[in-house]
Amino acid sequence: QVQLVESGGGLVQPGGSLRLSCAASGSIFSRRTMGWYRQAPGKQRELVASITSSGSTNYADSVKGRFTISRDNAKNTVYLQMNSLKPEDTAVYYCNARPVKYADIWYAESWGQGTQVTVSS
Repeated sequence: QVQLVESGGGLVQPGGSLRLSCAASGSIFSRRTMGWYRQAPGKQRELVASITSSGSTNYADSVKGRFTISRDNAKNTVYLQMNSLKPEDTAVYYCNARPVKYADIWYAESWGQGTQVTVSS
C-alpha cells in the first residue's frame, strides 16, 4: 500500500496561484497513474487532473488552461500547479494513486489525507 502525503494548500486571493505536492512512498511510483481530486462542501469528490506513467495528462473542463499536473519520478512526487484561482476552486484536494498490476502483484488504489485550498478575498 502506497502512502501519499499532500502539501501546499492554503488561503489565496482570487487570481492567485498555489502549487500542491504529493509525495508517495513505494518503489513503483513511476508505473502508476496519479491524480488529483477535490471535494467541496456538500458536493461529490471530482477528478481535477490525472497523469499516466508515460506522462499523458487529463483535466476537468473547469480547470483546463489554469491547472497543470506534472510528476517527478526521481522524487516520487506529483504536483498540481494552480493558476488564476477562482472562489469555486475552494475545496479539499486529494492525491490519488490508481490501482496497478506489476510483476503479477496488484497494488490497490490509495488516497492521501487531503489538503485544504481556499480561494477568497
